[in-house]
Amino acid sequence: MEWKELVRNTVNSPEKLVDHFPDFELDLEELKRVHEEFPIRVNPYYLSLIREPGDAIWKQVVPDSRELVPNGYDDPLGEEGDSQVLNVTHRYPDRALFYVNYMCPIYCRFCTRKRKVGDPYSIPNDNLERGLNYIREHPEIRDVIISGGDPLMMTDRRIEQVVSGLRSIEHLEIIRIGSRVPVTLPQRITPELCKILKRYHPFYINTHFNHPREVTAETERACSLLADAGIPLGNQTVLLRGVNDDTEIMKELMKKLLAIRVKPYYIYQADLVFGTDHFRTSVEKGLEIVSALRGHISGLGVPHYVIDAPNGGGKIAVSPDPVINFNEKEITLRNYEGNLYTYPSSPTC
Repeated sequence: MEWKELVRNTVNSPEKLVDHFPDFELDLEELKRVHEEFPIRVNPYYLSLIREPGDAIWKQVVPDSRELVPNGYDDPLGEEGDSQVLNVTHRYPDRALFYVNYMCPIYCRFCTRKRKVGDPYSIPNDNLERGLNYIREHPEIRDVIISGGDPLMMTDRRIEQVVSGLRSIEHLEIIRIGSRVPVTLPQRITPELCKILKRYHPFYINTHFNHPREVTAETERACSLLADAGIPLGNQTVLLRGVNDDTEIMKELMKKLLAIRVKPYYIYQADLVFGTDHFRTSVEKGLEIVSALRGHISGLGVPHYVIDAPNGGGKIAVSPDPVINFNEKEITLRNYEGNLYTYPSSPTC
């Protein structure tokens, strides 16, 4: 089925969701209450991955009454405070995030940008011009992440406008796209789109697989098209309670990603977004998972575990500390099996 047809048939109301699952007991009134706070949007492809109510795919896209519990923040990462120009977040000295689209193929219930996603007013008419001008006027920016919403939900023509506009900026070296499209609407990745992106190297895409069941024949095809176009692919997984907070599930996911040429890049501690407390795990659980990955799969498959600090603090890597003791003569380390080893901490001559 063509990707545009999948988009046209998207489930975007409580009534449509209930109709799609006639054999499941769904509370229509509860769905309506949550939908008013953060809308439903799921395309038929991603819905087809659901096997039963409450499974790992279901939890990511089906509204839950716990989303109405007052906790967290509308802008947990303080992006607006680092945006001198609307929709360009310039937090790190040499990098900027460019918000170019408010639509996504699905609305993840744990989304960091709930305040913007699905809101057409979050994108002004002159967004592209203003963003490009800001980046052009700041020569310290050498790396731009195109984000949203989902940039790959735009038309081929619009995507090329954005990417070619960025590539025309002399001091800009690297262009990246952050997108869940390869995971949640893989049919959107076409040879025509890849041909466009290939013109603007060096170009990178970070996608967002959260569970092994999201790795399908369709997603493998999409990632192969991108990789064959010379685009390095990374993955940013969000640690979610009841979805992937299990060492074996996470290990399986990382192995499957490597098999489709996607490099595990980050595991994120879930952000402090309003109404998402039920998704968050303890940091201890994240450290446990990273410890279980080390030494048990290839180092290529071990991502960084990071916390994106509130109020604009940026990404902070969190690691199970292997250093047991350290002095001027030696360092004592713990390996992946828990065994201790001593190593000279400085040259002997």
